[in-house]
Amino acid sequence: MADYKDPENTILIELKDGVVAIELMADIAPAHCERMKELARAGEYDNVAFHRVIDGFMAQTGDVEHGDMEDDFDLRRAGTGGSDRPDLPAEFSRIPHDRGTLGAARSSNPNSANSQFFINFKDNHFLNGQYTVYGRVIAGMDHVDAITRGEPPTTPDRMISVKVAGDA
Repeated sequence: MADYKDPENTILIELKDGVVAIELMADIAPAHCERMKELARAGEYDNVAFHRVIDGFMAQTGDVEHGDMEDDFDLRRAGTGGSDRPDLPAEFSRIPHDRGTLGAARSSNPNSANSQFFINFKDNHFLNGQYTVYGRVIAGMDHVDAITRGEPPTTPDRMISVKVAGDA
């Protein structure tokens, strides 16, 4: 395993092409970071589809309710659910939505983030102050760039496994 400066706040996402390491920003968005670690440790993110992947914008995943490709998967419903935990209040900051940052997906209600998230393919500063940023890719962005595009993709990629580096 690679050395990470804070393994307890580093997420490892195994994709078809390799592992993506994400450094969580626990000091910026503690509730969002705790939720991601909680769902990762419970195995909830394993086999969840990337249901919305827009070239030049972002890749969205994390619907643990409808996105698990090993458990009654229905591509039409992927992206419409969350987890069995309550929604999270927004934790907006001055951290910009730069390439490789992790943002909390939500509905039009700023306090509706739950389990879904997106990874920015490029700087998307028009999202600044509107969506919680709570992590950044520190290794494996080339694997994120290789995720199959579509809204939804015809044959979506999935997160094979998601772990907290400190547990791996």
